[in-house]
Amino acid sequence: MSSGSNEQFFTLESSFSPANHLFTPYESPQTAASVLSDTSPYSSQGSNYGGASSSSVPTRNPLDINQLLLRCAEAVSEGDLSTAGALMDALEQIVSISGDPVQRLGAYMLEGLRARMETSGSGIYKSLRCTEPASSSEMMSYMQVLYQMCPYWKFAYVAANAAIQEAVEDEDRIHVVDFQIAQGSQWADLIKALAIRQRGPPHILRVTGVDDADSTHARGGGLRIVGETLSELAASCDVPFEFHQASMSDVRLLRENLVLVPGEAMVFNFPYVLHHVPDESVNTDNYRDELLRMVQGLSPRVLTLVEQESNTNTSAFVHRFRETLDYYTAMFESIDVARARDDSQRLNAEMHCVAKDIISMIGCEGAERVERHELLAKWRARFSLAGFAQRPLSPAVADCVKDMLKDFHTNYTLEEHKGALYLGWKNRAMVTCSAWR
Repeated sequence: MSSGSNEQFFTLESSFSPANHLFTPYESPQTAASVLSDTSPYSSQGSNYGGASSSSVPTRNPLDINQLLLRCAEAVSEGDLSTAGALMDALEQIVSISGDPVQRLGAYMLEGLRARMETSGSGIYKSLRCTEPASSSEMMSYMQVLYQMCPYWKFAYVAANAAIQEAVEDEDRIHVVDFQIAQGSQWADLIKALAIRQRGPPHILRVTGVDDADSTHARGGGLRIVGETLSELAASCDVPFEFHQASMSDVRLLRENLVLVPGEAMVFNFPYVLHHVPDESVNTDNYRDELLRMVQGLSPRVLTLVEQESNTNTSAFVHRFRETLDYYTAMFESIDVARARDDSQRLNAEMHCVAKDIISMIGCEGAERVERHELLAKWRARFSLAGFAQRPLSPAVADCVKDMLKDFHTNYTLEEHKGALYLGWKNRAMVTCSAWR
């Protein structure tokens, strides 16, 4: 791509300012995803991998890109800036956010390496808004676009709801505490299901949304609108309903803010959220395990956990880089079958949601690295130490997920193992759902 084109390049500023939006919305196949005119101090050229259309991107063996990325990660880890810069120059010629899955992932992995070298990862992570609307005229968030394109997020709703419905089938007083309530759509489905259950609706269904500053910003305000929407739906379904909200700023404060009523069947929902809670590797307070112990002390009827099946929490950097590369190769392949490569919604969703996580895992360390995934085997150990016993998911839960998967590509797989469900892409496990009590 010539330097005289109108393209805006996807690259980092050498000195990051939180006010700068480094990943601006993709507007067309001819416009790149981000604009910064300054070149990186670690590259002898400006980045030209940001916006080339897929037809103009040179085809390369995926192994070439992966090998260059891994060698570059090793050089960055060793502090060999000269080698890292040379490898980045080579990578810039063959990666593209609008290319094939390996090229797209390569662009974001490369940007993560730059962020690590320039210690700007945390600022970039915070600047990307996955769950807020793209504009005042576009009410669909980037996350909602991903929800339509691939089943990883719909899996979280469907599997958890099916497990919860089974657990509270005979309960008349139900209290759901959701740690990632978003717009509350998951509980709209539960309200409808409870309204038509054989024994009739419960005497009371209470939903508590656990909120934090990021969610409030993304939503454009607090949870009031979510509560009003669910309350109106519940009234139309003749389901007695109450909505509350609690702060997640501190584990101890959270318990104080929960409105607990004796005799209620407590339900806790953790969809893609526990991996954000710092553990013993970040802080000696170990909020991750403390939160689990607090919840267990409330004797829940069921707790549903949905997490990525990936090991990026305590691994050394190069191992974490390899794991991230392997995991997101599968994810980008699965997205590739759903939308055209120059689809602007797809490009923006990848950038603001998927790349956001990649930047955190590669470009950040310590308390600033908020994306800290663990394998289900590790979650099992944590839950057991906190006093939980696993509640095996029934075949009926798996059937609900299978029905949902009929709307997606046949390369998606579903397997049951040790009472949990594993959603995969081809032969790679991507997401797990398990239930606990």
